[in-house]
Amino acid sequence: MVNIDFKHVFEATRYSAAGIKVLIREQAARLELVLFAGSIILLILFGARFSDYLVVILLFCVLLSVEALNTAIENIVDHLSPEKSDFARDTKDLGSAAVFFMLSADGIFLTAVLLRTLGFVNW
Repeated sequence: MVNIDFKHVFEATRYSAAGIKVLIREQAARLELVLFAGSIILLILFGARFSDYLVVILLFCVLLSVEALNTAIENIVDHLSPEKSDFARDTKDLGSAAVFFMLSADGIFLTAVLLRTLGFVNW
């Protein structure tokens, strides 16, 4: 039988909520939330399928996860290497690249859905 420590579950939820508050203070995360809302509006306007909504929601959840990790990496680098260094620059650039690839995946999927709903492709 599984023994669930509800105190731990509540504490973990509280830590996650605190992390979300930190993330929302980041301008990039707020912009990504605006892009998410715009994507949902586009899907509504173009009559997308239910499965398209699910994929967009999942992609944006992953995007925000990557953004949270990127923010954490930047905070660690700023703490460990407050002076300018190749290490700090490269580390931050790699985090930024990860976010870029997720934004690209979101954009590619949204473009494919819109092309399908407009009748330019048939899949």
